[in-house]
Amino acid sequence: MTRRVVVTGMGIISPLGNDVHTFWSNLIHGKSGVDRITCFDPSDYPVRIAAEVRDFNPLDYFSPKDVSRMDRVTQFGTAAAIQAVRDAHLMDNAVNLERVGVIVGSGIGGISTLEAQHAILLQKSHRFVSPLFIPMMIPDIIPGQIAMEFGFCGPNYAVTSACATASHAIGVAYLHILNGDAEVMVTGGAEASITPLSLSGFANMKALSRRNDAPQAASRPFDAQRDGFVMGEGAGIIVLEELEHALQRKAPIYAEMVGYGFSADAYHLTAPHPEGKGAVIAMENAIRMSGLPKTSFGYINAHGTSTPLNDKNETTAIKTVFGEQAYQINISSTKSMTGHILGAAGGVEFIALALTLKNGLIPPTINYEFPDPECDLNYTPNYAVRKQLIAGLSNNFGFGGHNAVIALKVFE
Repeated sequence: MTRRVVVTGMGIISPLGNDVHTFWSNLIHGKSGVDRITCFDPSDYPVRIAAEVRDFNPLDYFSPKDVSRMDRVTQFGTAAAIQAVRDAHLMDNAVNLERVGVIVGSGIGGISTLEAQHAILLQKSHRFVSPLFIPMMIPDIIPGQIAMEFGFCGPNYAVTSACATASHAIGVAYLHILNGDAEVMVTGGAEASITPLSLSGFANMKALSRRNDAPQAASRPFDAQRDGFVMGEGAGIIVLEELEHALQRKAPIYAEMVGYGFSADAYHLTAPHPEGKGAVIAMENAIRMSGLPKTSFGYINAHGTSTPLNDKNETTAIKTVFGEQAYQINISSTKSMTGHILGAAGGVEFIALALTLKNGLIPPTINYEFPDPECDLNYTPNYAVRKQLIAGLSNNFGFGGHNAVIALKVFE
């Protein structure tokens, strides 16, 4: 008998709010989370804007001692996981903790710890480098910390694949449940890389928008005047659960996960394939796995980074997969509001997709003002749209040519 997998809990830390309700409200009202950087002085940098998490107090979740032992990225990921586990009422029931796993990824990991400890090494000496430096920096501590928080003893590891990280983490968590390795998986991504070193690297790569004078208009996916992505931070964590297990404990169900596609461009270090080859393979595989006809997919939460090449090539890929139907599909890039949360993007956008299907309300792509002839699909410009949906896709594509696509459907 084929196992089915449903979404029973969600948690989020984001530039649009630090709980799912606030995030969703701001998303559908088209609010931008982008502003001038406040976590350090960006005055001398060519890019001075980002989508920061605001009003996050780790002491709402952890003791002072635990806070001192966690990088900001681990705080984000674990706090979002606490929300998701509570939302799923997972600890209210006699759940077998050996059958609950955690797979959470980060594209960059604890880079603020790396920068701080490297400065100590240079300014003082090796004797002053913290003994907690390594466990605070490495990405696998995020799922490790979440498992320790609740006692989950199932599959536990991290995934790192740049901007596809969280979607890959969710995808392999889904496969673990289908394969019978676990009944429940806590999964997603976390990122906290708005730091001087990260900003410098992306800015010098010419990947970032330089609209410093108009931060809230800087992230403009598919718009003809897009000039790069905006760095974001946060975490999106999901509870995936085998259907019968969820029904037995009367868990809330947001949506059903029905497909996962993955591929490689095998093309370039940072640029996407000009014909969207890897993206096409990943979307086709996710749809094939779902068993649904292509006509069931009425919405795509696009990768949509606001970079010239990505948006054009993703548009090409969508048209290759769906043909003329592509013009009937509502597409939106929620990165227009959250910025690009890198390794956490797939988790945050999974939540956006699940809520879109549940509520029949499609979030907009904001800042869409100037149509691009090479991006000629329906990007749900500027205002949310009501639409009855059956299923949707979430696309995430990363540096190195990593592609991951998630397929969800309305639970019936």
